[in-house]
Amino acid sequence: MNRFGHDIFLAPGLRTPFGRGGGALVGYDAISLSVPVVQAMAAQLSDRKPDIVIWGAVIPNLGWSNIAREVWLDAKLDPGVPAFSVVLACASSILAAFAAAGMLGASTDLALVGGAETMSRPPIGLTRATSDRLRALFASNPGEALTALGHLSPSDFSLPTKGWSNRITGRTMGEHMEDTAKEWNITREAQDEWAYQSHMRAVRGWLSGFFSDLVTPLPELSKDANLRPDTSLEKLAALPPAFDRTSGRGTLTAGNSTPITDGAAGLWVVSARGRSRLPSTLPIAKLVDYEIAAVDHARDGLLMAPSIAIPRLLARHGLSYSGIALWEVHEVFAAQTLANVAALEDRHWITDRSGISQDLGSFPRDHVNPNGGSIAIGHPSGRPAPEI
Repeated sequence: MNRFGHDIFLAPGLRTPFGRGGGALVGYDAISLSVPVVQAMAAQLSDRKPDIVIWGAVIPNLGWSNIAREVWLDAKLDPGVPAFSVVLACASSILAAFAAAGMLGASTDLALVGGAETMSRPPIGLTRATSDRLRALFASNPGEALTALGHLSPSDFSLPTKGWSNRITGRTMGEHMEDTAKEWNITREAQDEWAYQSHMRAVRGWLSGFFSDLVTPLPELSKDANLRPDTSLEKLAALPPAFDRTSGRGTLTAGNSTPITDGAAGLWVVSARGRSRLPSTLPIAKLVDYEIAAVDHARDGLLMAPSIAIPRLLARHGLSYSGIALWEVHEVFAAQTLANVAALEDRHWITDRSGISQDLGSFPRDHVNPNGGSIAIGHPSGRPAPEI
């Protein structure tokens, strides 16, 4: 079964090294960090001109609305190429790939998709009440408005003191995920073990050369900065809870959660005709189908949509978990990955939430993220993994 009616292919693009929050890449914004990626990918084409560009970013910015277009123009590439942006939290850039796949056909054969985030530099804005007050003052009495600007207090600003909290609940992802970890009985030991393996696999990936043709070095950084080759289960176990610090039951730490990260990455999405425009050395994978799901986080827990989407996708093709040789599973938190795996092995959950009664078997944990995941490599929210 092919949902597109014609063949769609993915080819690896390039990415920057992923920088540690406040580290080597702090001087970049999401646009300037994306420019070297799209320039290097465009250079793989004889005419440096894809048919369309789609770029993802999660953190809003007051300086631009369509980051895709801004990146493309700053890269000094053909301004006649259409470019638009997408946002769907951590799935923004994989959504860009799905959007591109649905647009291929007729005269559109080759899409450059990707995304970026500089989480070191979240924007600081005024609260709505302060903004309304100043806007009214500037309209009626500009002098008084300028005086008021000099007397703003911290309460007048929307400060990222808690990270990126949910607008409805006012709680961060980590705070929500603590609830989910408790709901699914995900232990601290299991989370630390998953984090440890993520680091060890990513270190081996770098040592084996897996990332060598996927990462375009920057003057400030040539290799992912978040890797901890010297970590251990003992070091991870010594870290204090990062989100639930008062109940005595907190299990999410800085070691088993993704770090604040800066980075950008790209991916090629092409039709059969578009393949001929890419270098013949690039590996190619066929995109057959996809599934997007959403959850009621008050009932199902935050970040649990994969456990709903995966059974639906596999059942549609008559597959079980063992029928998939390689799994790339996002690691916002080790608890999030492990909770989804637990849900995927819970027949009641699958039937109730996905409407799938098929027995999908045991989930092959050993086939997940063989070259490390986001806990080790980093998690700039808006980007995809170019190795997919």
